[in-house]
Formats: sequence, C-alpha cells, structure tokens
Amino acid sequence: MNQMTPPPTLELIPESAPFSIEQRTWLNGFFAGIISLDGTSVTPLSPEQGVAMLQGADDGEAPWHDQTIPIEERMKLAEGRPLRRRMMAAMAQQDCGQCGYNCHDYAEAIASKAEARLNLCVPGGKDTARMLKALHEELDEAPASTPAATVTGITSTSAKADSVPGRSRDNPVEAVFLSRRLLNKEGSDKETWHIDFDLSGPGLDYVVGDSFGVFARNDLGLVDQMIAMLGASHATEVNGKTLRDVLCEDVSLAPAPDSLFELMSFITGGALREKASALARGEDPDGDAANLDVMATLQKFTGVRPHPEAFVEALEPLQPRLYSISSSHNATPGRLSLTVDAVRYVIGKRKRIGVASTFLAERINPGDTLKVYVQRAHGFGLPQDGNIPIIMIGPGTGVAPFRAFLHDRKATKAPGRNWLFFGHQRSDFDFFYSDEMKTLKADSVLTRLSLAWSRDGAGKFYVQDRMREVGRELWSWLAEGAHVYVCGDAKRMAKDVERALVDIVAQFGARTTDEAVAFVADLKKKGRYQQDVY
Repeated sequence: MNQMTPPPTLELIPESAPFSIEQRTWLNGFFAGIISLDGTSVTPLSPEQGVAMLQGADDGEAPWHDQTIPIEERMKLAEGRPLRRRMMAAMAQQDCGQCGYNCHDYAEAIASKAEARLNLCVPGGKDTARMLKALHEELDEAPASTPAATVTGITSTSAKADSVPGRSRDNPVEAVFLSRRLLNKEGSDKETWHIDFDLSGPGLDYVVGDSFGVFARNDLGLVDQMIAMLGASHATEVNGKTLRDVLCEDVSLAPAPDSLFELMSFITGGALREKASALARGEDPDGDAANLDVMATLQKFTGVRPHPEAFVEALEPLQPRLYSISSSHNATPGRLSLTVDAVRYVIGKRKRIGVASTFLAERINPGDTLKVYVQRAHGFGLPQDGNIPIIMIGPGTGVAPFRAFLHDRKATKAPGRNWLFFGHQRSDFDFFYSDEMKTLKADSVLTRLSLAWSRDGAGKFYVQDRMREVGRELWSWLAEGAHVYVCGDAKRMAKDVERALVDIVAQFGARTTDEAVAFVADLKKKGRYQQDVY
C-alpha cells in the first residue's frame, strides 16, 4: 500500500508582506482553501498584491493613537500605512464616542463605505474633516474593500451604534433638566456650573466613567441676527420647518465649514470670490480663518445674501456635545450630574459663546426636556476589584469623573484607598465641591487630597508640581498596585502630568529615564493608567 504524500504547503503570501507569522500562516491557509489545486498553476502574490487583496492590512500598531499628538505629527506617523489606518490617524484619538464609534471603528466604517459622514469627529474639528475629505478622495479611486479585521478572522467591535434608546447619538431619549448651581464663588475669573438631570423617565442608567451626550440648541439672539443679515423671514420654510427653528436646532453655527465658503464663492465675484475660494481650499488669505464662524463669515462677505435653503444646506449638522458624568448611579439612581465650564470669549468686538455650555448655563430652564444619551466609556473606569487603590488627577472640570468615582466607592463600600489631585486658579473662589470633599475625607472615603492653586502665590503652581512634591508617597502607591487616572486638557496638562509621573518613577523607583518611560507605557498597556482628556 502506497503511503500518501502530504501536499506541499502553498505560500501565497510572501515573507516580505507586512503581516505577522500568525497572520501570514492563516492567510496562506485561507486562500489555499478557496483555490482549486488540481493541475492549476498558482503564482504566489507579490507584497503589493497581498496588501491590495487584504485591503491594506498592516501590523495593527497605532503609534499615533495619542490625544496629545497634533494632527500633523499623527499623519507623519501614519505615512505609508493603508488608507484606513491613515483615516484613523486623522481622528482626534480620544475614543470619546461622540461620533458614535471609537476612532478605529469610525475609520473602518468610512473605509468600507458603511459610513458616508466625514464630519462626525467633533474634537477633531475642521482639521479632521478636511483630512478625511482628502483621504476619502483616495478611497473613491481605490477598489472597494473589506476591513482587514474581518479578512484576518479577527472580530472587531461593531461599528454600528447601539440601537437601545438612550445609548447612542443616533437614538437619544428625552430627559428633564432639573437645576444648575454655580460652583465658583464671587470674584472668580471662571464660570463653572453643577448641572442635574432627571433620568427616571427614560430609565437610563450609567457607570462611572461614562459620558453624557447633550443635544443643545443655538442661541436665539444669534440666530435672529443671521436671519436679518440674510434678509429673510423667520418663518421662511426650509426642509419642512421654519428657518428660525432649523438654525436653532439643526445646524452648527461654528466654525464655518468649507462648504459655506464654496457657496459664497459661487454667488459673489471679484476679490471676494477669490477670498472665498481660497478659504474653501483651506487657505488663509486675510489671516482670520481660525476665527471665522458662520456669523463672522456673513460679516466678512457683507452684502452677499445666500438663499436661505442654500445657506442651510452649506452648513454642518449641529452635533451633540459629550460631558464627563460627575455623579454615581449607585449613589443617586435616576439622577445624573455634570460639571460644566461656561465658555465665553471675545474676538474683535463680538462676544462669542460655547453652544452647549451656555445652553446648560442659561438657556434651558428647570422642567424643560432635551435629547440626551449615555456614551459608554472606552477604557476609562474604576477597577473591578474595589480593593485596588486609585490616584485621580483632575484639575478644573477634570474633577468631574473623580467626584463620580468617590461617590460610587462610598455607595458600594469599596475598601480601596483614594487619592485626588485637584487644582484650579484660586483656592478662595475655585475649590469645587469643597464641602463634599471634606465630608468624604471625614468618612474615610477620600484617603488623601492634594491641592494646587495656580494664582494664589507669586509663581504658578499646578497639579504636576504637587505630584513631584509628594513623589515618594505617590511611587509607594504605584508600587502597591494603584491605578492612575487623568482627566482634563490634553494639549498641556496631560503631557505635563505624564512627564511628572515618569520623573517620579525614575527618581523613586531607581530607574533610568528610558526605563521609567517604559514603566508608564506598561501601566497604560495594563489599564493601570487611564486618561479622559480633551
């Protein structure tokens, strides 16, 4: 009896293709299984063909996935990567869920043409939208493809928004606005509000670390000014609604999108047309592009009056805004709180406002309803083991999720130690929730409270400076397994805090700087260093 000789292994995917050994082995087996080998001559794929067939699968690494890296640097890190990966690099890297996805899944959805909207990344703003538009033009020229995660047999997180009411931006519910109270004392340069909602009607719950999506409405005074500049009537019908209602509820009035500049270039001429066309291309002919919201654009092109319907069509949809939840469902079921800075500033002679923050601070009344949803956290939440100590670093409104953490640990009687670093401008005016913090300390929930006031002394003093002062104790907590949480500004604070932590690890953990950097990176990898920064 003749012994059968096993068929030779078919190597369709060359070793030089950008896949791991496991990926290449799986792919060779996959393609061999769908090819008839009886007398068929098979030519192995070139690296380029392999990449094309697999929709540009790469090594899966995303070195650009860091909220603190500017978009220009992120795009450089993604150079030479597949299109879908460069799309991911264009996102704001916050995984905030405001778009209805995380950054990876939003890119995958666009690349697979399951998502046509390129303007959903609110934190990324116009820079992200422009980059996605440019990359999408490449997509139109490329053959249709399937996300690499599907091809390689890896199950990715579903890009589809949750269909349960109140769990996604595409399926909000109505909640009741209960109240607001000012957290700053008279004399503060800031305006920060504690906001309460009643969730008992829709029956929404949440977990500390989650965010709350709010569908705000534009300021009516600003809307009426625009209607006057258009020379239109409030009652003009647009898309089945009055122009006034559409501008209040449906479209964003800041910043001005490129499509509005394009519209202006179509209906004007001469030097104004040239300026509008340049702005639409992302250029800055007068050095004011960064300050052009919709009203400023109408003022810049004064006398140019688009038709109301064309004007509305040129604007972007009004996006929901996400805020860190500052309450615990376990402590106050049916009630949800936010901690919100009211954004107000002046450019030129015109006062400008943050749409959602001032809506919550002044334009909505107790008892009013608004559309809301809960956005589940992506890698930001308390450890499952309540015995694990936690270190929370949250200056300003960054304290919001940590107030929630503390109330939750009190409600669940979690025995783990809790250390909060909080900072702001002045201790007399800006110590948010000071009475609560004193009570939490008295109840032995808040083990340690470290404060930093940037304008109380001759020199500015921040949370990262306080961290360095107590570095030995902080290292001791880390060595005992503490988890570290950071919430707040991504551009400066988060970088400074991480740098301080690296210095502390190096000094008190007896490591070189490189070893300390690796130590902090390992904390992130293990979920022991989590950030909610913006």
